[in-house]
Amino acid sequence: MSLPVVLRAAAQAEFEEAVVWYDGRRAGLGADFAEAVQAVLDVIAAHPERHAFADGDVREALVAGFPYCVYFRVRMGYVVVIAVFDTSRDPAVWQGRR
Repeated sequence: MSLPVVLRAAAQAEFEEAVVWYDGRRAGLGADFAEAVQAVLDVIAAHPERHAFADGDVREALVAGFPYCVYFRVRMGYVVVIAVFDTSRDPAVWQGRR
């Protein structure tokens, strides 16, 4: 059984900004990124425990083909995504989202 996945506002904004940025680089690349992130979210929903802890109770999942990670917490009955994060950025940004 899959858990519902909820993106915090900051994570949703990061995701949307990245789609636009990748589309600006090459037509269709934003859609490829969105599909890759959705694939990660699907795996997280089905098997959140497969992913390693990154900081405290926050887990991380790599996005295939892109320099991004999805950072999330498992809660009772659902998953909260706190960041869809470019790995070249300072991790203190997402770590500050407690």
